[in-house]
Amino acid sequence: MLREIVLDTETTGTDAKGGDRIIEIGCIELINHVQTGANWHRYVNPERPVSEGALAVHGLSDAFLADKPLFADVVESFAAFCGDARLVIHNAPFDVGFLNMEFARLGAAAPPAIVLDEVVDTLLLARRKHAGASNTLDALCARYGVDTSRRTKHGALLDAQILAEVYVELLGGKQASLGLAPVEENRLVGDLGDEIAAGTGPRRMRRRLTQAEEAAHAAFVASLGGTPIWREYISDEA
Repeated sequence: MLREIVLDTETTGTDAKGGDRIIEIGCIELINHVQTGANWHRYVNPERPVSEGALAVHGLSDAFLADKPLFADVVESFAAFCGDARLVIHNAPFDVGFLNMEFARLGAAAPPAIVLDEVVDTLLLARRKHAGASNTLDALCARYGVDTSRRTKHGALLDAQILAEVYVELLGGKQASLGLAPVEENRLVGDLGDEIAAGTGPRRMRRRLTQAEEAAHAAFVASLGGTPIWREYISDEA
């Protein structure tokens, strides 16, 4: 059983090392690439103002966050929900950088730092699969037909849910993820060293042609005249 946690955060700004803080965390549980319905979500009081730029993105104001718990108050619950599951994040260095900075502020009581190389970065997956194209979450949603009509501003839980849908599409689509196709798994081997079960749908099985099919094909080829390339599609032993 493969357990993964698709994770997204919202923050006061973009500079974790410069003092910006996490204000929202959203997590979606996947088992074998299928959403289970289990999730974890918290707003967090960052103990500092939200920048104007960040506020325009997520709409979480200082007044809204003022009565929310501190990161130290939610970290134990967060770590328990994630457990030893593999994290799936879009542009992982950003979120992992913020989480590790929050952990560092807690000192010895904090969970171990997240190792970036052990995280599945869907941005890297998308760049390998769609080289040269835009691979923002919005662009991927448009490419794969993932519904974003619920989303008026960025929100950690909703973005994590949307990312979970995009992630499955990056790995080959919903049918493969549900394990309905009796085929051998393909693998996407990422720069992160993770082997990610991809499953690209049912493979066509080779079989011998029936006599009726051979005769129908031969008649079709004969009607073309000359030496059409279609003759190459049936060998003498077909």
